[in-house]
Amino acid sequence: MQMKRREFLKVLGAGVCLGAAGCVSEMSARSSRKPNIVLCMADDQGWGDMAYNGHPVLKTPNFDAMAASALRFDRFYAAHPVCSPTRGSVMTGRHPNRFGCFKWGHTLRPQEITIAEALKTAGYVTGHFGKWHLGSVRKGSPVNPGASGFDEWLSAPNFFDNDPILSREGTAVQTKGESSMVTVDAALEFIEKHIRGPRPFLAVVWFGSPHGPHQAIEEDRAIYDGQQKNFQHFYGEITGMDRAFGKLRKRLRTLDIDNDTILWYCSDNGGLPKVGTTGGRANKGKVYEGGLRVPAILEWPARIANPCVSEVPCNTSDIYPTLLEITGVRMKNQPPLDGISLVPLIESKMKTRPKPMGFWDHPTGGIRTPSLEWMTELLEAQKAGKQRSEISRLRLDAGEITKQYPLDCFPGHAAWLDWPWKLHRIQSKKGDVKFELYNLAYDPAEQNDLVARDTDRVNSMKSQLESWLTSVVHSLNGRDYR
Repeated sequence: MQMKRREFLKVLGAGVCLGAAGCVSEMSARSSRKPNIVLCMADDQGWGDMAYNGHPVLKTPNFDAMAASALRFDRFYAAHPVCSPTRGSVMTGRHPNRFGCFKWGHTLRPQEITIAEALKTAGYVTGHFGKWHLGSVRKGSPVNPGASGFDEWLSAPNFFDNDPILSREGTAVQTKGESSMVTVDAALEFIEKHIRGPRPFLAVVWFGSPHGPHQAIEEDRAIYDGQQKNFQHFYGEITGMDRAFGKLRKRLRTLDIDNDTILWYCSDNGGLPKVGTTGGRANKGKVYEGGLRVPAILEWPARIANPCVSEVPCNTSDIYPTLLEITGVRMKNQPPLDGISLVPLIESKMKTRPKPMGFWDHPTGGIRTPSLEWMTELLEAQKAGKQRSEISRLRLDAGEITKQYPLDCFPGHAAWLDWPWKLHRIQSKKGDVKFELYNLAYDPAEQNDLVARDTDRVNSMKSQLESWLTSVVHSLNGRDYR
């Protein structure tokens, strides 16, 4: 599958648009009203877990249709190989280690500027729907969606399955239906409420699929009857998410707002081991390609008139600065960004990425965040007339910086991607450091380590990587907020 894909793109050329007129619409005059924005994200869908990327079994007709008519990113990366940190990168445009979001269940810091807060300064009304996993979804928390800039929200503390209990602005609500459709229906209710108003909207739609345990509804599972049972439900969850996404995309059309709406889809990390098909030596949780490379599509008919395939490496951290440039927002006291604006790419002016991107999986462990258990607890408390929240669920200490990290020690697995070269820096618990170097153009599975053959390149990239890591630690220690 990987080889066929590369041959196809070689014919097209990197970043080449399929339409003769190019990606950019001839409608160069911008509307006085800023575009609506819908950001969608899957939970644990790898790059290969799409029919349009060559999966031999999966049915994703709605994603396929969008990929055939929009800007399709062939080398799009999650900022981190697990969920909460990547979601933090979308919110801030920054690598999540800068604000201590090391693994699943870690939070934003209240000191961070989020995309919702930034766009509200430009008059946007904002809503979050689905998986949050960047803090609490209870009232009184400094890191619930409302405290992070969202006017309206129906959210879960973590992944969720069918008939989920969700939090509507801090109040537990029992919903009914397939999980992705519940998420989309909530987002559409918000969109339809605000489309005729004077303010553009930002809707963040974060699905709980295809995170395990996989529980596809019968309609979606039955499509894969010939597969092993675990694959039936995994594939079925993705197909269910595809159907819900298709409803969202179609409704934007019937509401006649699709032309001036940015619809951006991606996933939060690479594919799942054993069921996912993302290429590479490893999957979710690893800094190799299989843990970071994800599907991504951007549709905006007013500015992207023709279908495009881009091989320019891009990152979830790029979403924030891209949207700020599009909307003309400049935030006072903006902390350092790791992402770059992709407006030049949208305008067919970016052929290569202007700066490398860094990754760092810190060895700090995750934090348990059981959505079903905690939301059931909240719902039962409400029924009993008890509104007091379990204090630990509020994450009241999210903004505290009590630890200072050394500037000369970078534990865990980091990498520096300067296309097509990717340098890995792996520091063991004992402090030993080893490096690996791969040429992704010829070795996307990262199997042929060139570290011993190209010492000059290794030394140059090592210096850049460690300079970036030092910058991240400065942020982690709180310097950006002084």
